[in-house]
Amino acid sequence: MYAAILGKKIGMTRVFDEAGGSVPVTVVQAGPCPVLQVKTKDSNGYEAVQLGFQAAKPSRTTRPEIGHARKANAAPQKFVREIRLTTPTDKNIGDVVTVSLFEEQGIKFVDVVGTSIGKGFQGVMKRHHFSGQPASHGTERKHRSAGGIGAGGNRGWGRCIKKGKRMPGQMGSERVTVRNQRLVSIDKDRNLLLIKGVVPGPRGGFVVVYKAKTRG
Repeated sequence: MYAAILGKKIGMTRVFDEAGGSVPVTVVQAGPCPVLQVKTKDSNGYEAVQLGFQAAKPSRTTRPEIGHARKANAAPQKFVREIRLTTPTDKNIGDVVTVSLFEEQGIKFVDVVGTSIGKGFQGVMKRHHFSGQPASHGTERKHRSAGGIGAGGNRGWGRCIKKGKRMPGQMGSERVTVRNQRLVSIDKDRNLLLIKGVVPGPRGGFVVVYKAKTRG
């Protein structure tokens, strides 16, 4: 099976390499993930496996979710994602995916997908790094504003502002992918992945860890 697993960001720490250098790493609790569903090209039009992570209380889930998980002899899961595949998988419903999959395939680099930390509604200076208005005489209580936004329809000479104009708005809470992060260590006993660098999202946020697409 293609190396992919669901997990939860625990936080950051550091480890020391053989030369004694300090390596900043993000600790991800990855798996165990039960296989809830297997999709095939014949029945669904594409190849995929559906994984779950972290059992949820039945009282906080729905009956369809409970019944779906029961087919795999598993509890309903808090985090469920589908992993697309290019070839048929060797996994069956009810199998469990663990971090051992990354060790067996000798994975050195991974891609991590998560949801960035939400920062609420922000102005253009924080959201788009605008420099703001002059702080000299004549600028009256508009130092952090965006300034004029018309400008001939953004040089289109139309009546409307073009789509994509940088304006104040919601910042963060978006799907983010960091690529080619080095997989420093695998702890099979505690189901942990130690990934060099930053992983998107807050502590306790769910992530999906894939084998890096552009590096071995």
